[in-house]
Amino acid sequence: MASLLSLFVLAALWGSSFLFMRIAANPMGPALLIEARVVLAALTLLIIAMLWRKRLDFLAHPKHYLILGLFSTALPFVLIAYAAQTLNASTLSILNSTAPIWGALISVVWGGNRLTNKFMMGLALGVVGVCVLVGKEARLVGWDAALPMLCSVSAAFSYGIATNYTKIAPKVSSFNNAHGSMWGASLLLLPLALLMPAREPLTLDIGLPVLALGVFCTGLAYILYFRLVDDIGAASALSVTFLVPVFGILWGHLFLGEPVGWNTLIGTLLVLAGTSWVTGFSVTQLIKNTRSS
Repeated sequence: MASLLSLFVLAALWGSSFLFMRIAANPMGPALLIEARVVLAALTLLIIAMLWRKRLDFLAHPKHYLILGLFSTALPFVLIAYAAQTLNASTLSILNSTAPIWGALISVVWGGNRLTNKFMMGLALGVVGVCVLVGKEARLVGWDAALPMLCSVSAAFSYGIATNYTKIAPKVSSFNNAHGSMWGASLLLLPLALLMPAREPLTLDIGLPVLALGVFCTGLAYILYFRLVDDIGAASALSVTFLVPVFGILWGHLFLGEPVGWNTLIGTLLVLAGTSWVTGFSVTQLIKNTRSS
């Protein structure tokens, strides 16, 4: 029961990240916003590492942390922040939930995994779901939304690359992967952040969402996620993917007044159904794992 509660808390945190980026992306700009996010997350993880007496030897695996920091953090975060200047939080969260589909597709090309009929059906459902959302966003924002939507899908694709990279990466603890990747991402984004300063003065209305984004939605959320991995296994922990859009839509509607139409609901169901087919997700197995933890 405790693991199931943790799963919902994690989904609520990650779902709220799209809300906070939607608030701060335009006044801060994507590069500076994400640099602030990853630095705050890195400092949060550093404090936790000191309390838990976990030593991060960054120089032992610098290439690994930079690669992981690029594909799991820096690149997808910046792409989502760019998209957040135009798209609403619910659309961002739904498109982000296609990451497992891309991860599975990359594993077919990269790892030689076998294509099955169920996999192809799931992929088709996911694509149809994204198309439903594209049509909705095009009506709300106009075709200016095409590039931001492409960036959002590209961010999910980047997560898929990171997932497959970890299968061949050096054997490093999950905590150090989270901690090291944040410092790697901070280094990679620093030149871009210096070249693209904030567009508006930093106020409390902007600073608080950025603080929440870095400390809670990134630093502490990673701790919660990796604890879930230890308690119920990686496959069950990844089921958070199915809950994040629910909270992304909820927070966007409650705090930003974003509309929730039939297109949003249908697109979400199609994407999540496709994801479950591609990944082989089982609700029964999830319940069994959370009860035994």
